[in-house]
Amino acid sequence: MTATVRVLVVDDHPVVRSGLIGMLAVTDDIEVVGEAGDGEEAVALVASTRPDVVLMDLRMPRRDGVSATGAIVSGHPATKVLVLTTYDTDSDILHAVEAGAAGYLLKDTPHAELLDGIRAASRGETVLAPPVAARLMSRLRTPAAPAAVQPSPRELEVLAAVARGLSNAEIGRELFIGEATVKTHLQRLFSKLDVDDRTRAVTVAIERGLLPSPRNR
Repeated sequence: MTATVRVLVVDDHPVVRSGLIGMLAVTDDIEVVGEAGDGEEAVALVASTRPDVVLMDLRMPRRDGVSATGAIVSGHPATKVLVLTTYDTDSDILHAVEAGAAGYLLKDTPHAELLDGIRAASRGETVLAPPVAARLMSRLRTPAAPAAVQPSPRELEVLAAVARGLSNAEIGRELFIGEATVKTHLQRLFSKLDVDDRTRAVTVAIERGLLPSPRNR
C-alpha cells in the first residue's frame, strides 16, 4: 500500500486554502491535517500535527513564508516545506531556498503536477517549477556580484522611519527632504538589500544588524 502523505496547507486567502483543501481531500494518498492563515500559525500547527509536507504561501501577515519555513526546517527536520506562491522573483526564490524549502511551485501549476510535487517533496526530492528552475540556473551561471554595498547613513534614517510605520510624506517632513528624495533613497535601499518592498527591506536590515530588532528598542 502507498503511504499517505500528511499535508498542512498555509495561505492567507481563505478561498485559496479551501480550494487546495478540496482538491487534496479527494486524493487517496494525501491527507490534509490542518490549515493556517499565516506563518506564525503554521509553525505552531506543525508542532501539533507533525505533517510530512507543508504547502507554504510566501507573503502573509504576522510572519511570512520564508521566516516560517526556516523555523519549521530547523525545528522539525522531518517535515518538508513546499512553497506554493504567485511570486517568482529571484529574491523570493533564493530566500525560500536559503531558508530550507524543499521545493518552489507557482499557483498556476496544473493540479496533477502539484500532487506529484507534494509526493516528491515527502520523499525528500527537490521540486521546482520550470520557470523557477530556469531562474536558479541563470543565477548560478551569472558571475558572482561584488560585495553588497552598505546603505548610507541617510538611507538607514529613511528605513528606520519606514520601520516606525511612517509614510513617504511623513518621512520627508521629519527629515526635511522632499518626498521624491525619500522614494529615491528607498529604491537604492531595495537594490542594495536585494528586496522588492518596504516590509522586506526592514526585515532584511534587522537580520543584518543594520536596524535594531523591535524587541531590543
